[in-house]
Amino acid sequence: MKIAIVSGKAEGPTKLNSFDNALLDAGIGNVNLIKVSSMLDKNTKIEKLPELKPGRMINCVLSCVSSDKKGDFISAAVAIAIGENLGCVVENSKINENPEDVRNESIEMVKYMMEVRGEPVQELIVEEINHTVEKIGTVVASVIYLDWKLSSWKFLD
Repeated sequence: MKIAIVSGKAEGPTKLNSFDNALLDAGIGNVNLIKVSSMLDKNTKIEKLPELKPGRMINCVLSCVSSDKKGDFISAAVAIAIGENLGCVVENSKINENPEDVRNESIEMVKYMMEVRGEPVQELIVEEINHTVEKIGTVVASVIYLDWKLSSWKFLD
């Protein structure tokens, strides 16, 4: 299994537009995102996000938060834990929280998921992004599933 980990932040004239702009900033704004649950294969490899063909259906775990209150501090994070037999992903987002607390909460959640499955963590990765809202802002952090060998999808023609 191959994944990419991305994040983005943006402002826009509406919450929808700021969300779309944050997706563009993360490199995933021209595809259709399908939110999936949080499981990874034991052989998961993290790769750089390739060029994705516009309009494709792409599986992801997505963390996002938007605010239209000037001065709000918004945070989004994904935490990935990979073990010998499987991996887990959590998403976490907060408004006006200490970013270190958001990060630590994400780590604790993904460690717990692995623990209840009896799976020791071999690798732990956290992607986080923060933004102070100017007018209407959004932050996104996402795990993008890239393993097209298990499906009939192709990223580029």
